[in-house]
Amino acid sequence: MTAPDPASLSTRERLVVTAMQLFWEKGYGATSVADVLKSAGVNSGSLYHFFPGKQDLLLAVLAAYRGGIEPMLLAPAWRGVADPVERVFALLAGYRRAIVDTNCTYGCPIGSLALEIHEPDPSVRVALAENFDAWVDAVQRCLDEAGPRLPKSVDRRALAEFVLTTMEGGVMQSRTQRDVGCFDRAVAQLRAYIGCLEAEALRASVPSPRARTRKHPRPSGRHS
Repeated sequence: MTAPDPASLSTRERLVVTAMQLFWEKGYGATSVADVLKSAGVNSGSLYHFFPGKQDLLLAVLAAYRGGIEPMLLAPAWRGVADPVERVFALLAGYRRAIVDTNCTYGCPIGSLALEIHEPDPSVRVALAENFDAWVDAVQRCLDEAGPRLPKSVDRRALAEFVLTTMEGGVMQSRTQRDVGCFDRAVAQLRAYIGCLEAEALRASVPSPRARTRKHPRPSGRHS
């Protein structure tokens, strides 16, 4: 997800965008209020005017990620991709580019915060969950649009959650191993699984020879 240029933003927006970058680069715990002030070029009075504490700034960052999922993440990934299943893999391809562009140091901002903040305040936990839910919602819409290409028995919400798990696990392993192959293999397994589901749905849509025979019985050979 690409953040806007801080120079074009209001003071509050600049603080949020700067915190987004620092929390992603250094982690929430390792980023001090002084770090944010220095990078944003803002005095402490301005920060505390908008955010009484560091956690309030974190909540604003999480709200910005949640609000930006469509214009900053989904729209660029899905531009020119009409097929709903391929949109799922186009979204994952965006994460692959981030892994490659950072020499396998990329970490999903929301996933990294969720892992770092082990016992978050309830409001932070809810905000993290809302971000994951919004991501899953977007993928589920693609799977819903796939319609009969997937079996009726498939729980499309659960499959969308599995896509999220594939992305987060692939990103984490690629970062740890410094090998994008970890991500590629995870996505390949996901694609193979969805391919199996599509094949199952296709088989179910074609009547068996026996069913066709019952529908169109052979003439008995008797004539009236």
